[in-house]
Amino acid sequence: MYSPTLLRYFREPKCVGVLPSPAIQVEVMNPICGDILRLSARVVNDAIQEAAFQAKGCTASIAAGAALAEWAVGHTLPQLAALTAVDIENLLDGLPNESKHAAALAVDAARALARL
Repeated sequence: MYSPTLLRYFREPKCVGVLPSPAIQVEVMNPICGDILRLSARVVNDAIQEAAFQAKGCTASIAAGAALAEWAVGHTLPQLAALTAVDIENLLDGLPNESKHAAALAVDAARALARL
């Protein structure tokens, strides 16, 4: 069962869409389930000023993308790079075992964006 927090991120996501250039953008995919997460951010002096996401996949992956984009605003690229799957799970107030791939997908996107 999903937490009320996860369901809120799924039903009422903020930071949805793609930011225009000069924002940076990455897209990651889980090759096993096919879920896709696109994350874009406007970065000034290593600080994320604005973030947005698009996701195609299960409820948990969409919620994880929404939570990640919302959390990212006001944080730095090094903080983004240091995120773990446990951090994403905590943002969502937990994930069932069969949905933990959603946290891994969000971490992949965060680390890919931080490397740009």
